[in-house]
Amino acid sequence: MAPQIYRIQFPPYNSEQLRQDEVSFKLIEDGKPQRLRFHDYAAIYKRPGLYEELFYGRLRCNSPVKVMELLQRALQTAREPVTELRVLDLGAGNGMMGDVLKRDGVARLVGVDIVPEARDAAYRDRPTVYDAYYVADLATMNDELREELSEWSFDCLTCVAALGFGDIPPQAFFNAMRLIQTGGWLAFNIKQSFLDAADQTGFSRLVRALIFSQYFNIHHLELYRHRLSMEGTQLFYYALVGRLTSPIPDEFLHTHGIE
Repeated sequence: MAPQIYRIQFPPYNSEQLRQDEVSFKLIEDGKPQRLRFHDYAAIYKRPGLYEELFYGRLRCNSPVKVMELLQRALQTAREPVTELRVLDLGAGNGMMGDVLKRDGVARLVGVDIVPEARDAAYRDRPTVYDAYYVADLATMNDELREELSEWSFDCLTCVAALGFGDIPPQAFFNAMRLIQTGGWLAFNIKQSFLDAADQTGFSRLVRALIFSQYFNIHHLELYRHRLSMEGTQLFYYALVGRLTSPIPDEFLHTHGIE
């Protein structure tokens, strides 16, 4: 079956005056326009192929491939095969990062997202990618879910295009990191501003605290073009791959004043 083609209309005004999580577009269906924000994930995921057409077709998103490229490079340096990785894909969405991981043959792949429609879309569009997919808020993870996720013995956490706009709070990312075994890998991308000391948002401070901590060693940090804006301007992110060197203490967020 040929993929559905959507009629997407970008607004006439300059979207660069808005934050990325405020940007919207019009979707024309049956001749009727409907305004959707880029972060209206539930509505976007319900429409097969719309997420791909918008972010990967029109806006040329490159993040899953870039993050996987750096992870592969780190693994090659460490002489470790990607085929032995047991990966937790946080903010998995409809499986774009999962698709890249599965293509390279990871041993286990588990997705987590807070949006139920994300799991539905992943199972609909990529039914063979994930070994399991949880709809859960890891910021408020209970003991039962923590124990169930721990049984997967994760040694890699990926999180792509999901950090920094309130999609995943610092506590959720912190709890996900603590599910990764010591010596395991973190592979994610962040806004360019997150490494700027002037950015005092919770997630920005968490990333900087982690980078300069004794618990994490950076293997690769690369500035790259994440995607285009609606105006065609290049949006740059950092792709970061590193290794957990020791268990992160419970009080890490509190110590650094991060909520």
